[in-house]
Amino acid sequence: MSDINERHRVRMERKKAIIDAKIAAADKQIGIIIVNTGNGKGKSSSGFGMVVRAMGHGMKVAVVQFIKGAMSTGEEKFLRRFPDEVQFHAMGEGYTWETQDRERDVAKAQQAWEMAKTFLADPSIGLVLFDELNIALKYKYLDVDVVIADLLDRPDMQHVVITGRGAPDELIAVADTVTEMAVVKHAFKAGIGAQAGTEW
Repeated sequence: MSDINERHRVRMERKKAIIDAKIAAADKQIGIIIVNTGNGKGKSSSGFGMVVRAMGHGMKVAVVQFIKGAMSTGEEKFLRRFPDEVQFHAMGEGYTWETQDRERDVAKAQQAWEMAKTFLADPSIGLVLFDELNIALKYKYLDVDVVIADLLDRPDMQHVVITGRGAPDELIAVADTVTEMAVVKHAFKAGIGAQAGTEW
């Protein structure tokens, strides 16, 4: 048993030296763009986790929900309790297969982006979450080049989190961190409906 412990200690000592060197080399401080995409669950959940994390560090945050908005979610109900720290705007009218009206979806997405631009111009906001923006870009409700130009023009220390399936390649190219959520298993496939607290 002592051999296993000693080998483990030596391995972890080497690993610590490598990680410490990488941390020391990562000395830039700048606002980053984070994209959560893919078909798996957890994109918005991760985004809202970062909203709460930023709030824990005393940052002001803003949320714009694209597409969603027809129903009130748990995250919206919770974050509205903090009006001095969070600006929350649910700008959609529901999922695209529910609205079935592209013209209205485009108009709503454009209104939402106008709101988003006000947050991107405000250096007092430390983190903004654009929930389901990728969907609006995927369906070309918004011009990806315009969106990217606005993102790149934001205050230097402002972080942006963007969620939704189908993130366009152009957005992935300018993002600093991109995570693709993959489906391994989902309760819906077993006939279990969406439930408060886990899905909304």
